[in-house]
Amino acid sequence: MPELHKAVRPALAVLMLTALCGCTSTMYLLQAAHGEWHVIHGRKPIVQIIDDPQTPEPMIRELAEVREARDFASRELKLPDNDSYRTYVEIDRPYVVWNVVAAPALSVIPKQWCFPIAGCVAYRGYFNEKRAQTFATGLKQRGYDVVVEGVPAYSTLGKLPDPVMSTMMRYGSDELASMIFHELAHQLLYVKDDSRFDEAFAVTVENEGLKRWLEYKGRRALIAQLEKQRAEDRQFIALLRHTRDRLAQVYTSKAARAVKLRRKRQAFDELAARIHTLERRLAVRFPVYDEWITRGLNNADLASVGTYYDCVPGFERLLRQKNDDLPRFYEAARKLAREPQARRDAQLCSNTAATTTAAATTTAADPAARTPPKRHRIGASAP
Repeated sequence: MPELHKAVRPALAVLMLTALCGCTSTMYLLQAAHGEWHVIHGRKPIVQIIDDPQTPEPMIRELAEVREARDFASRELKLPDNDSYRTYVEIDRPYVVWNVVAAPALSVIPKQWCFPIAGCVAYRGYFNEKRAQTFATGLKQRGYDVVVEGVPAYSTLGKLPDPVMSTMMRYGSDELASMIFHELAHQLLYVKDDSRFDEAFAVTVENEGLKRWLEYKGRRALIAQLEKQRAEDRQFIALLRHTRDRLAQVYTSKAARAVKLRRKRQAFDELAARIHTLERRLAVRFPVYDEWITRGLNNADLASVGTYYDCVPGFERLLRQKNDDLPRFYEAARKLAREPQARRDAQLCSNTAATTTAAATTTAADPAARTPPKRHRIGASAP
């Protein structure tokens, strides 16, 4: 892979992060450019690491699996065939980026941050956790509900050759493959100002890609386990959606602010109790949800789930309508992307409420990932 000239690499990093991050302040721009520069500067070709006699055998096996999944993505899933995820970089922290998600105290609609090229997105990313927490504190002081989420991976939408990061490796080879599929899906199709469309499309490609990857690797027994997990996940996410729909009605009602705030607290208390009840009924534990409850559920949690999963059922239907033919599915998604957002929402997301109600009491057929967006799910997107 050709290297960028030393004189242009910092300038390119600044340019890309200005485009992708919606930088509205000099300090934010500098931290973004600095973080991206270190990611790009530290990467090495995966094949070079594999061939290095000093590389530990477990790392060789993991990276060989990465290479295979990357080739599979382009060959079998028809995702972009470029230099992304063909290099590797060590990141000296648990996450590469921390995303800040915010929503007003009486709204489940996430705050947007906008910029000229990539449009508006429902989160703002920092390469430094302390800076993310500081920014989140400022939002809280202004009355927003806020969450800060660690992100193991993100995409520059094909503008830079994104590497595989050490932060992605701790989730296991299959989850790592799914992250790569998700991020390449963002490169294939991205719609400005519509995070719900973008993330749901990528989640759908990721889910289908992981299923096909497991089949290809002969891990068919894991497919049944994966489907069972997704059925459990759908019930948890349905509880979050149900609470979001309920609170949306509260927030738009004519009740006094104090009444709305009291009903908000009641709704989140009931949601926490229902999550624990469902965990006991299914005999499973979801540490992420437990952590959310411990720190206090809020509107930003609900908004985050909505960004990733509201439109997934619609995309899944579209894939089935195209007989699971991915190129035809991609073309249909591109056609939808050219439609006005209201029309896209009507076709993909209009039955969210009905799906929510049904899924709250049974294992419906709508897909979801096992954990709430983490980014790679909220995070594996451009910071």
